[in-house]
Amino acid sequence: MALQVIGAGLGRTGTMSLMIALERLGLGPCYHMMRVMERVDDAPIWQQFAAGERGDWDSLLGDFGAAVDWPASYFWRELAAYYPQAKVVLTVRDAQRWHASISSTLLRFMRAAVTPDDVAARRQIVMARDIVQRRTFGDELDDKAHLIDVYERHNRAVQAALGADRLLVYDVAQGWAPLCEFLALPVPDEPFPRANARDELLSTHAERYHTPSAGSE
Repeated sequence: MALQVIGAGLGRTGTMSLMIALERLGLGPCYHMMRVMERVDDAPIWQQFAAGERGDWDSLLGDFGAAVDWPASYFWRELAAYYPQAKVVLTVRDAQRWHASISSTLLRFMRAAVTPDDVAARRQIVMARDIVQRRTFGDELDDKAHLIDVYERHNRAVQAALGADRLLVYDVAQGWAPLCEFLALPVPDEPFPRANARDELLSTHAERYHTPSAGSE
């Protein structure tokens, strides 16, 4: 199976809602950061790819119809070139709201000194710190202006590289209509999925990685 949809949006832009939506549209299964927990050998491969040791994308993503969120979104350019038939969806949200969301969730996790016993969890943390913390944000997690600049430059780069025939700039708050029109698929007779709310994510992460939950601050 070749990827049909590539999610270029950074984490905390509605990527899990997009994942669920794409799967309900029949474009799944969809790769997402959560898949790294299920596929224990994937995290080191993503790191190897990030270090320039290119392998076969099909061997990593061949079982999936779509890929969204980190780590896949870090490689949006490579994936778009490798799968020229795939459509690209750039999920976006207000930059200030994005910063507030990522600071209270993903970046908080990366600051925590955790060494879980679970091999999959440990490998996922190491990979995320490499690709997200170091390579995407240059280890500057406390500089709001820098983080927003990275976010906005990323969005501009995607839009500059891809034409409107291949790229949808999309806020998940818009619901089904623009996504289905772009993918030439009928609108499902059900509400658009809403997933990965802040408190739910914090609770899940605390259970999995033994980091502080929302109520412990």
